[in-house]
Amino acid sequence: MQLAQRLNSVTEPQTIRMAKMSRELKAKGINIVDLSLGEPDFKTPEHICNAATKAMNEGFTKYSPVVGFPDLLEAISIKLKRDNNLEYATNQIMVSTGAKQSLYNAVFSIVDPGDEVIIPTPFWVTYASQVQLAGGVVKYVKCGIENDFKLTPEQLEASINPHTKLFIYSSPCNPSGSFYTRDELAGLAEVFKRHPQVYIISDEIYEYINYTGHHESIAQFEELKDRVVVINGMSKGFAMTGWRLGYMAAPREIIQACEKLQGQSTSGANSITQKASVTALLSDLAPTYKMVEAFKQRRDYVIGALKKMPGVKSNQPEGAFYAFPDISHFFGKSYGEHTITNDTDLAMYLLHEAHVATVCGSAFGDGNCIRISFATSMTNLMEAMERIKQALEKLQ
Repeated sequence: MQLAQRLNSVTEPQTIRMAKMSRELKAKGINIVDLSLGEPDFKTPEHICNAATKAMNEGFTKYSPVVGFPDLLEAISIKLKRDNNLEYATNQIMVSTGAKQSLYNAVFSIVDPGDEVIIPTPFWVTYASQVQLAGGVVKYVKCGIENDFKLTPEQLEASINPHTKLFIYSSPCNPSGSFYTRDELAGLAEVFKRHPQVYIISDEIYEYINYTGHHESIAQFEELKDRVVVINGMSKGFAMTGWRLGYMAAPREIIQACEKLQGQSTSGANSITQKASVTALLSDLAPTYKMVEAFKQRRDYVIGALKKMPGVKSNQPEGAFYAFPDISHFFGKSYGEHTITNDTDLAMYLLHEAHVATVCGSAFGDGNCIRISFATSMTNLMEAMERIKQALEKLQ
């Protein structure tokens, strides 16, 4: 069977692969603690579920407009002004079946074959694959743990050339949890001002999972706003992963291009989810803040436990729900039949020896690290950290 050549440029995401392997081992009766997937373990708040039921009872079960229902676009506009001090008209906003589709639409609307796209590492696994599917050329810029995995203006300036078309990043970052301050974004903005051909995709899906108290968006700099695409969604901040709704705010021309693309794929997003999302965005955010407080307690525990493990280095994530420790100290060490030569070996060792599922850092562009999700119960985290500690101590 001769399938499309473009499929050769992408592989199954490591996050999904590790979750799959974890399920297979669980099916065999092995007690696995799964720290591989980034999904809140909280239920969707009751008032949002009630809004969905109300929408169904009122007949909102038909096709929706490609860009989204007008009341949801208005709710997103209100949210952007309320939380981010960003002014976007409803015709500069579009909803999709998840933030991943919003990203896909944006990338395919901007990138032509041969265009260079700068992605600072570590990065969410899907960015590079989407660029490659669009025919773009990914240019990685390594951001190490010594700088909290964040890009400096000097690195950005050095990476831009006449072929650069797009820059993609997330803040708070998946997988590092790093958060760009306003001053740090201002430094990057000064570089972008000198290169007007470069578009910017700012993935802000973890906006509410933020331990600093205030989110910052690069779209706040007016000189850049006409080439910034803000990506966000309902999954992380409202525990609505299965509801599948993301949105973007962008210049009108990009919204029109994305509407054209989406009209030939999924068309409008789920009508019931859209109505529930209006309620989520405009209601009291107390359930979200309660969830974030639990994540913060888990973060403090996990990072504290990792820092007590000899050979493990970790930054202090200021957002999202991941730890991204540097485990390169263990390369070259072994235990029994296991020899650790890279991050993948270590992730597999932890899976089979400690029965803890993590994700290798190379999937995110940094082979010195592994990603640990703390979007699970404290009981699971305590068990997992003890298992990891004991497994690492065996490596000599």
